[in-house]
Amino acid sequence: MSIKIKRIYEPADKNDGKRLLVDRLWPRGLTKQKARLDGWLRDIAPSPELRAWFGHKSERFDVFAQQYRTELDTDPLKQSAVQQLLELGGAERVTLLYAAKSATINHAAVLQQYLQGKVEA
Repeated sequence: MSIKIKRIYEPADKNDGKRLLVDRLWPRGLTKQKARLDGWLRDIAPSPELRAWFGHKSERFDVFAQQYRTELDTDPLKQSAVQQLLELGGAERVTLLYAAKSATINHAAVLQQYLQGKVEA
């Protein structure tokens, strides 16, 4: 399975494969043309309540990650998006795009690990 993550503000690359935005909100200051997306899976993003609570505070990341994985396991819309990503990732390279400033403390990193765990299980 080839699923990687990348900040949406980084330039698109031919090695990105399918470029999918996984944020609930559209990234600030970015046009749809400049984003060069193949899709936007906003339903797979953390719930608005969880996102607001987390606030990208590093000391909350472990609890956030655990709660987000629970949402991925239990929310039907998120489960549908997970299945879609697993199918795409098995057939071609997929890049999950996010707007957060940190490359490691964000929901896309949690989602990438979650998907890899599903493949290895």
